[in-house]
Amino acid sequence: MDTEIELKFLVSDAVIPLIPSLITQFAKTVKNKPSRSLQNAYYDTPSRELRALDIGFRTRCSDSECEQTIKLAGEVVGGLHQRPEYNLPIESSRPNLMAFDADIWPHGMQISAISKNLYPIFSTNFIRRTWLIETESGAKIEVVLDKGEIAASGKIEIISELEIELVEGSRNELFAFADVLVSQNCIRLGLYSKAARGYRLADEKPLTPSKSIGFVQLPKSTTQERALVEAMNFGIRFVQKHEQCYFDKPSLKTLRRVTDGISLIRHTFWLYDDIVSKESTEHLRTELKWLLSELAWVENAIQLKTYTSKRHAFYKKINAAPALTQVIGDLKELQPSIDDINALFHSARYNRLLLSLTTWLIDKQWRKDWGQTELQAAEQNVSSIASRLFNKDWKNLHELLPKEQTLDVASYLNLRTQLENSLLSGNCLGSLFDKEERLEFRLPWLDISHGIYELSTLEYLKQLCAGQEDEQLAKIQSWLEQKSEYLVSAMEQSRLASFDIEPYWQK
Repeated sequence: MDTEIELKFLVSDAVIPLIPSLITQFAKTVKNKPSRSLQNAYYDTPSRELRALDIGFRTRCSDSECEQTIKLAGEVVGGLHQRPEYNLPIESSRPNLMAFDADIWPHGMQISAISKNLYPIFSTNFIRRTWLIETESGAKIEVVLDKGEIAASGKIEIISELEIELVEGSRNELFAFADVLVSQNCIRLGLYSKAARGYRLADEKPLTPSKSIGFVQLPKSTTQERALVEAMNFGIRFVQKHEQCYFDKPSLKTLRRVTDGISLIRHTFWLYDDIVSKESTEHLRTELKWLLSELAWVENAIQLKTYTSKRHAFYKKINAAPALTQVIGDLKELQPSIDDINALFHSARYNRLLLSLTTWLIDKQWRKDWGQTELQAAEQNVSSIASRLFNKDWKNLHELLPKEQTLDVASYLNLRTQLENSLLSGNCLGSLFDKEERLEFRLPWLDISHGIYELSTLEYLKQLCAGQEDEQLAKIQSWLEQKSEYLVSAMEQSRLASFDIEPYWQK
């Protein structure tokens, strides 16, 4: 058995000619291997039993030689892929699942039944260029460039990938070389394997944006340290998933999901601050703040697009004021373009941030400053910590939003950061509690959170109308004031209803 430790990158055609020189600059010695044409077929049952177990099974032929490969469930953190791999030679391209050692399979897996029902799901065919490099410290890294296509059910997807795999030596050398690669601004980290892409193509299930950020899945017995790892991994994957969704089909709502993932990662540092020191993560926090600032325009852009949509109830009112329509149009022109966002996701700074987060997670860098207190805290069951944190948040919200007090627009806008953080804590730890009770409790607060976003846009539109001597704009401003009052009234109903719902973590 081999365990792959590799980083995967998606590369543009522009950077491919630069790869040999980048390798030469980094390595002490470089050995070129002959290019090979690889024909691969991936097998599964009609009900996708192997896929359900996160097992990949393929045959690969090059020239007159063929082999079959099993890849068992592993771990993907950022762009780093780690999973057990087993290879066996075969006489032809026809696979034989029963030839593998019985000890490798997950407990209870029905190998014989699965073997009888296997058929080829999709194929990947590509030209592979390979370099074996040795660094100054003696580490050996295999670099492969794959150019070709995935084919399934008459559909095609392009393969243009660079993979660097640690053969021998320190993992730090792998990340050091990765840093050199992403500095080119034409390379980005790849989350999805060829197999994952092939299954989506074959089963006609394209990658789609999530409707919400969802919840980090945690067993009740999870320690605080394990919960930290799961939340960080969840956040990184969420960002990378929606980055890819944006490349597949650009949309503002997809970018909003990217900001959700970044916010969750940033919040995780705060949430677990008794085992993660602020000093040791200062650089990561700074870079996360930078990335959020780069995408800070997205929320207003979504709201402006909604308000100026012909399907929106407010369209006729806003369109009746040419001066306002012109200002909104000018603002839209100032928004970053699709090319600008593509450049951001290919930028060295963005990809270095993902690499740094991955390194931080893989190397467990939060442990470097630990004493006995942090060690004990890390081993604590996270369920008790979750209840304590939620109680603290709930108390703070009560103080900010006393039941007997009537709130206005300014009160709700000032609440935004506190409420977002409280909801993010629920995203990180809420899965420890009953799903239905959690949903019932969170719904009013989610309504209020959405209301705050809309309120901020109404305030934005009011500012655009203000200070201009235009009768139509004055009418629009008055109308916007009225809309804000209606919205606050609805939010007040949600807030008051929330006081009658028992907190789900206290049941």
